[in-house]
Amino acid sequence: MKRENNREAKFKNKKESDLEVTLRELHEDWEYTACVELQRQTWGASFEECIPPTILMVSQKVGGILAGAIDADRRLVGFVFGLTGVKDGHLVHWSHMLAVRKEARGLGIGRRLKLYQRDLALKIGVEVIYWTYDPLVARNAHLNLNRLGAEIDEYVLDMYGDDLGSVLSRGIGTDRFIVAWHISEERVRQTISGYKRTDPNEFVQAPIVNTRLQENGTPVPLHGEFRKLPIVRVEVPFDILAIQNRSLNAAAQWRTNTRQVFTFYLDRGYEVKTFCRDPKSDRCFYYLVEEIPQKQGRRC
Repeated sequence: MKRENNREAKFKNKKESDLEVTLRELHEDWEYTACVELQRQTWGASFEECIPPTILMVSQKVGGILAGAIDADRRLVGFVFGLTGVKDGHLVHWSHMLAVRKEARGLGIGRRLKLYQRDLALKIGVEVIYWTYDPLVARNAHLNLNRLGAEIDEYVLDMYGDDLGSVLSRGIGTDRFIVAWHISEERVRQTISGYKRTDPNEFVQAPIVNTRLQENGTPVPLHGEFRKLPIVRVEVPFDILAIQNRSLNAAAQWRTNTRQVFTFYLDRGYEVKTFCRDPKSDRCFYYLVEEIPQKQGRRC
């Protein structure tokens, strides 16, 4: 216990700029085992979809990517894992899993692992990386859309079944956004370099279509008919895990509400434009825009 406390203290006052980890591909037996341990720590001891060491190893022989962040004590702090394959006749990569130790989250390790994965994928001729994330997890929305420049490709209901045995899916199932990250595009290069920033003021007047405020200022899901407007805001919780810990029923209401609103608008040709958090209230919104011109010249 004392050793774990010391390790947590190492990260407590760290900033992204001075965090000392090495990013590299993982090939040693202890590294595969550490990946399994980190999966259990992230998604729970009963997580049913844990990737075993043999699959982590074998996948690398056919284009799979397994990379980790290793600290000065040769400890695995985070890892990213994905498979390379063919979609519509073109080489693509599916990033299946990203995990970072709890005490090291919020220090940019997840983003650094994704960028390292991008570098490795570009070297083998991949131009598009796909992955999924839960639309209710605000921090992942910010990372994927604002820091990496990925785009929403599809909304899938219960993509991994209604229960993975994961603590993160308790009461809310496994609805997912599939994102497409066009890693060779100039727009993505500008985003990851920090040149392309989201301006929350651009959409501040857009109506919020799925929530109402309680008397104490807390947003709650609003059930009713959705309106077709040029631009709308769809609200998600600042911290869905905290809501799950307080009330699974409340978390399930957020899932039902956002499932309805996203399928309503995406089925009618809307596109998720960006994601923003109001720094004053911590309220989090996706911005959906109608009639975005079709993208040209892309493969996959």
